[in-house]
Amino acid sequence: MDNSGKEKEAIQLMADADKKVKSSGSFLGGMFGGGPHKVEEACEMYCRSANMFKMAKNWSGEISLMISPLLLQGRFTIAAKHHISIAEIYESELVDIEKAIAHYEQAADYYKGEESNSSANKCLLKVGAYCAQLEQYQKAIEIYEQVGANTMDNPLLKYSAKEYFFKASLCHFIVDELNAKIAVEKYEEMFPAFSDSRECKLLKKLLEAHEEQNSEAFTEAIKEFDSISRLDQWHTTLLLRIKKTIQGDEGDLK
Repeated sequence: MDNSGKEKEAIQLMADADKKVKSSGSFLGGMFGGGPHKVEEACEMYCRSANMFKMAKNWSGEISLMISPLLLQGRFTIAAKHHISIAEIYESELVDIEKAIAHYEQAADYYKGEESNSSANKCLLKVGAYCAQLEQYQKAIEIYEQVGANTMDNPLLKYSAKEYFFKASLCHFIVDELNAKIAVEKYEEMFPAFSDSRECKLLKKLLEAHEEQNSEAFTEAIKEFDSISRLDQWHTTLLLRIKKTIQGDEGDLK
């Protein structure tokens, strides 16, 4: 049988499993009522369908189908890991970053439900990074602020909070200079340690250079920071977008 045949068979088996779950009434009703066998059979059918997707080399379909029985069994942490696996497939193949974002968000929700906040934050940070790259700045800001607030009171994680507030500030900066100024002041009030950070000092230099429309001062501030703390591609991309808003700028960070 060719791959398309296996895929059709997998889809039909998945539909049959869905019907069996619905006929059980609900998961709890199925487990504690009269239909535990239907739930068990549905789990087995989902797994068989996943194997067929695997034979058809439809990896995202395979992993998606593996999630259904996990949810039926209440194994949300493992289900979250499978969503991450799907997201990574979309990332590696650059097929659909929006779908990768959706799977990271779903994984974060499952982790939150299990109170695995650290794992949830890791997924949200992936979402924030991609949203900023896709110019969905408001969503990125909300995520970085949320994760920053979640970590700033944790003795083991608070050092990272300055980085999240830095990233949120850069997203604000791209939208509007005044937004960035207000945001920096807010983050300093929320997290006093942010004021003394190199990231906060860089932001203030960049805001001053931008207000003066001084592209050379803007670039020098970045070079000075980068000589000690290397800026990655994500930071460089956002900083370049900000620099391009300076009148007469040539659009590089050299």
